[in-house]
Amino acid sequence: MEELLDILKKNQLSITEGRKKILELFLNSPGALAHADIEKSTDASFDRVTVYRTLQTFVEKGIIHNIPTTDNSILYALCKDNCEAGHHHDNHVHFICDVCDKTICMDHVSIPEVKLPKGFTQKQIDLVISGICDQCNHIIRLNDFADA
Repeated sequence: MEELLDILKKNQLSITEGRKKILELFLNSPGALAHADIEKSTDASFDRVTVYRTLQTFVEKGIIHNIPTTDNSILYALCKDNCEAGHHHDNHVHFICDVCDKTICMDHVSIPEVKLPKGFTQKQIDLVISGICDQCNHIIRLNDFADA
């Protein structure tokens, strides 16, 4: 709870029940969350607009970042300490598992520098890799072993 309050105070945000509940979901989640996941987890305590506005505020403040998906929806994940309002330092790869649909920030895998032609200005780079996560691979191997 202390970490949650520190994040809100550091970003000069008023401490509301909605912000606390949504931030707590991110702090307790090992991966990214969709808007629908957050709505379900708040048990209809907050309407769709409140959830949306809270997510947008958290993105603007550098608390969370967007992750594009292959179906053009957006997921959200907690930023690391070096993100700040208006400027995300989340140039890392995102991995989406084809089996369990979990999205994982691969903080240790950097996106290579992209040299754009003269006159082009980079705003954001998104690199999403799809495949099978380690947990699903383990289950698949166990099932293959059991079938043998």
